[in-house]
Parts: sequence; structure tokens; C-alpha cells
Amino acid sequence: MLARSITLVESEAALHQQMAAELLDRILPHTGNSLRIGITGVPGVGKSTFIDALGTQLTTAGHRVAVLAVDPSSGRTGGSILGDKTRMERLAYDERAFIRPTAAGKSLGGVARATWEAMMLCEAAGYDIVLVETVGVGQSETAVASLVDFFMLLMLSGAGDELQGIKRGIMEMADMLVINKAEGDNLQPAKQAAANYRNALHLFPPHPGGWTPLVKLCSAREGSGVAEVWQSVQSYVDLCGPNGYLQQKRAEQRVQHFHEFTRQRLEAWLLKSDSQQKLYHALEEAVSRGEISPYAASRRLLAEEG
Repeated sequence: MLARSITLVESEAALHQQMAAELLDRILPHTGNSLRIGITGVPGVGKSTFIDALGTQLTTAGHRVAVLAVDPSSGRTGGSILGDKTRMERLAYDERAFIRPTAAGKSLGGVARATWEAMMLCEAAGYDIVLVETVGVGQSETAVASLVDFFMLLMLSGAGDELQGIKRGIMEMADMLVINKAEGDNLQPAKQAAANYRNALHLFPPHPGGWTPLVKLCSAREGSGVAEVWQSVQSYVDLCGPNGYLQQKRAEQRVQHFHEFTRQRLEAWLLKSDSQQKLYHALEEAVSRGEISPYAASRRLLAEEG
């Protein structure tokens, strides 16, 4: 039922969108009771393995965990592999867990268009922790910060200049940096990287919730450090829940998504007629040939609609 509901909200068919809107309105009173955690990092950092270890620990403790794993879409074919679930070997068979791989499509920022709605559905279905795993493409992975309560950035050591690996724009949004694969010969480089990151975090503006972003070491493959990471997440909730920051953050996120959904609906409304679609494509070709500027083409399109 949950999987079919998420498929419904992901559909772009007009009838499905109408049904999805009614469904989301009905479940609204049953949402907002989960802890939402965003997890991102460069490809190969071990996001899926880390989520498998963390999620298994949480379900063992009695939590119900939903994982929304966003896969990159091909710029040429539009297809996605959707293979994250195969890398979460324990969680995939856990009755207290739900894993939903989703294609990013044309959405930027590492999350899919309907990730927000899917998260609401998971909450209404009784999952008290929702983990959002992003595409993992690097510096554009900031959209997930507008979806979650806690934003976790997974890092690697020994992969070149750590402070250049992911730029300030995303680092200053993170509530925690986790250096994964801190094991064996890589343990000492991981400790050095952690020291570098801690020094770098002091240069960023203070956290609006009064929280001090942390740098933690872990090995998801061996399971070490994962419990300490979760304890730090709980410390964040214990601080930012009572002081009102989490409530304020969610209120701002709801308004932000209202603006985003309105922009999406306006674009769909603008191109609703065949004549407008033909004009749009004609202007697109003219812009491509350099016959008209993008700015002038946009004004022409809007003027015709008006």
C-alpha cells in the first residue's frame, strides 16, 4: 500500500496528481511525527553500507525505519539503476524497515521531485525515522537540507585535498560530518582528516539552532562508530527540540515547499495548451540558433500566455 501510494505521488499524469493531492490532504494529520535525517556524500563513500548499519541498529532498538534512496538518472536515456536496496543486505529483509529507491529524474540537488511527499507517506504509515539518501554528486547536494531535521555529510580520507572534496556551500549546511571507512591502514589518515575538518568548521557561521556541528569517525563495514553517530543525533534532537529550532525549521521548510510546488504548477499551467507548447519549442530552437536571447524568449512566451 505504501509503495503504491509513493508511485501515485511520483506520477505526472493529471488524474494521478489529483488523486495524490487528495491522499496527501487526508494523511496530513498523521504526519510530522518522525525524525528526518538526510545523508549525502561523494560516490563511493559508503552511503548505502552506512545506512544498512545504522538502520539495522535502529530497528533492533525498536524503531521503524524508512529509507528513501535517490538514484541518479542518465542525462542521455533518463534511466536509473535503482540498485541501492541491493547494497542494504540486512535492512532489505528487515520487517521493521521500508526501502524505496527513486530516480532523481530532472530534479537538482540530489533528491527526487516527490521526495517530500514520499516522506509524508512514510510518516503516515508509522515509520518514526526516515532516512533520505541523496544521489551523491558533490557540491549541489543541498536540496536535501530543506527536507530533513538533521543533515549528515559522509566523507572519505586519503582522497586528495579533503577540504576541497566537498565545498563550503554544503559543508556549512551539515549538522555532522562522518568520516567513513576509518579502519585498518586508513584509521590514522581518517583521524588527521577529522582534525582538519574540525578546524574548518570553526570558520563557518554559528549554527542557528545553537548546535555545534560534530566530526565523527566510523567504519560502516565493521560497525564501529555507528552507535556514537546515533548518540550524537539524539543529542541534537535533545537540544534543538526543546529550544524550538526544529519546529521553526519545519515551518520554514513547509513554506519553501509551497513556493517550489507553486513554481512547478505555474510551469505546467503555462504549457497546458498545444499552442503554448509549440511556441515554447519554437522559441527553444530560436534560442539554440542564437536568433533570440533567452531573456527575450522568456518574455515572449509569458506575453503570449498573458
